[in-house]
Amino acid sequence: MSAPARVPPLDPAILLAISLGGGLGALLRYLISTWWPTPPGHVPWATFVVNVTGCFAIGVLMVLVTEAWVTHRLLRPFAGVGLLGGFTTFSTYGLEIRTLLESGAVLEALGYLAGTVLAALAGVVLGTGAARWATGAARR
Repeated sequence: MSAPARVPPLDPAILLAISLGGGLGALLRYLISTWWPTPPGHVPWATFVVNVTGCFAIGVLMVLVTEAWVTHRLLRPFAGVGLLGGFTTFSTYGLEIRTLLESGAVLEALGYLAGTVLAALAGVVLGTGAARWATGAARR
């Protein structure tokens, strides 16, 4: 039996970057949901757009920080884990599907369920492709 892997010490600068980015991302998501409320029994378009946009952005970001740029060591934790992690939301997505189902909007719930997954994946693929095209970065 092998020894358990050693956990590296936590870097306070990385933790702060993630915290600041996460707070900003969550605030942006909250503001969007406030500006674009969802009536009961309707597809929550604000969450859909936030999640798909966040997936596009993570595709762009990962190309920039891993293939195209030499970046500051805190950019990826701040923007990827923090900002986009706080901005996008899987838990709200799941709750909204349940809410749609409970309100009897079964077709809307199923459409939202499948549509979000497909659009989010397309967002990552398009974001990655757009960033590679714009920067001339080669696929690794």
